[in-house]
Amino acid sequence: MEWTGARYADGPAVEVETWIDALPQRVWELVIDVHLLARFSEELQEVAWLDGAVEPALGARFTGRNRNDALGEWTTTSHVVEFEPHRAFGWAVGDAEHPTASWRFTLEADGGGTRLSQWGRMGPARSGLSLAIDRMPDKEQKIVFVRLRDFERGMTANLTGIKRLAETTG
Repeated sequence: MEWTGARYADGPAVEVETWIDALPQRVWELVIDVHLLARFSEELQEVAWLDGAVEPALGARFTGRNRNDALGEWTTTSHVVEFEPHRAFGWAVGDAEHPTASWRFTLEADGGGTRLSQWGRMGPARSGLSLAIDRMPDKEQKIVFVRLRDFERGMTANLTGIKRLAETTG
């Protein structure tokens, strides 16, 4: 990831992608298993569906328990805001209309396999990162950059884990 000088209000985002030697149907099964993300992540510790949901659907909600050495521990509630089977799965953290962060997986059939990407964006609503920025406003761009690198590292781990499972258990 290269330095962008982005500020939180810019809605900075990052995206990673990989090619997986498995059909989109197989990759999709793994992408929508949000519990797997906690298995691959250093930060996301646990995920639980809410309101009796057991899998993603538009409007479904789930909690995520997180831990980061620099930011501490926190729990979020996310809302599924995009659900297009075998193509896209996205969720908004906090308020679905004004989230603290947004996340999305996209899948595309590609050469007998699947091109999988994960995208994440900060804001627009205030988050725990906003508290760090409030304490050190002169370091906002560096704080945002470091957090985007965290996002990128976590998403790379997700895609690596999904790829490994899809290609070995397909």
